[in-house]
Amino acid sequence: MTRSLRVLYISLFMALLLALGAWSLRSFFGFNTNADATVLNGRWAKAVETHYDDAFPIKRLGTNLWAALDYKLFNEGRTGVVLGRDYWLYSDEEFNPTVNEDQNLQGNYALVEGVRQKLKARGIQLVMAIVPAKVRLYPEHLGEVRPASIHAGLYQDFHTRVAAENIIAPDLLGPLQQAKLHGQQVFLRTDSHWTPDGAEVAARQLANTIAAKTPLSGKPQRFVTEAENTSPHKGDLRLFLPLDPLFENLMPPKEPLQKRVTHTVQTKTDGDNTLFANNEIPVTLVGTSYSANPNWNFVGALKQALGSDVINHSKDGHGPILPMLNYLESDDFKNSPPQVLIWEFPERYLPVNNEIGDADPKWVAQLKQAGTRDQPGESQPGVVRWQPESRRGETSCAGAR
Repeated sequence: MTRSLRVLYISLFMALLLALGAWSLRSFFGFNTNADATVLNGRWAKAVETHYDDAFPIKRLGTNLWAALDYKLFNEGRTGVVLGRDYWLYSDEEFNPTVNEDQNLQGNYALVEGVRQKLKARGIQLVMAIVPAKVRLYPEHLGEVRPASIHAGLYQDFHTRVAAENIIAPDLLGPLQQAKLHGQQVFLRTDSHWTPDGAEVAARQLANTIAAKTPLSGKPQRFVTEAENTSPHKGDLRLFLPLDPLFENLMPPKEPLQKRVTHTVQTKTDGDNTLFANNEIPVTLVGTSYSANPNWNFVGALKQALGSDVINHSKDGHGPILPMLNYLESDDFKNSPPQVLIWEFPERYLPVNNEIGDADPKWVAQLKQAGTRDQPGESQPGVVRWQPESRRGETSCAGAR
């Protein structure tokens, strides 16, 4: 390459970088930082750097191109998603083994029992809503990837353990499978969550069990659920395929989602004396985004199926443990305990080390210690200690069904 060509090459390269940099500066129009981000504490510079890095075209191009190669050549996405056939996506939490999984299992089981004891001391009946894994309901869309052995019998293991501790936990897997056989889609194709139909099936099963085993006191309330407009839904698992905007056409298509909303039906006999007379709270719900996200209308479905209002303490994005710990430290728990507490707990969170947020680790350890005492087979001579099904010969997710 001659000197002139080298100069031209370098000049064109620098011009391209300057042009792309200038293009990125457009994103700063209207850019604001938090009030606590100042030049002196360095937060302003960090915010500007992060914003510019996110808006830099070369980064977007590289991210999209690399993701497209992984997706088309190797049928892979980023860590967090497992690609199935027919554009079905699964959370890799339902497939991968976890670090210290046996220790996590025992710790989480002990915590569930410790929570039950704390609720019982306040006269609250615990009802577990164990949400089966998506792959357990839709294994037919899997490719060659299979769940790790820890997940094989996890759902049944969970039920076996809580039954041994006399915790009410209706089977949700069977009704969801029946609804699927009758043509209902109970989990979203590109999302880790259930559909409004799946949430409604689970709510009816929970309500039937509560009516049979721990009927609610107070005057029943009427609710009606109405369907809203259907709109394209961008599933949370699509976020692990960073193909847009350059390769949006390669992405699994968005799926239609018809949202629902539930209202109270007022009658002429309803006055100011409602179900909450004398500060009585019939039902509280604590759980994950399966319960917190209004897209699925799980709370509304519960209200209608139970004939009762439901106070929702669920949180998005924190798993099932942290919302429960927060609730146990809340004024609502201390001052207005419900008759029944429904704890929505997806099975995939059982073998992981769940976050506890700002909760006192010593207090959490005390809950686990209380739940560890007198567990089945641990303090009785001659009794075999409980072992997970996945350690007793289960090898396939389908077999656990």
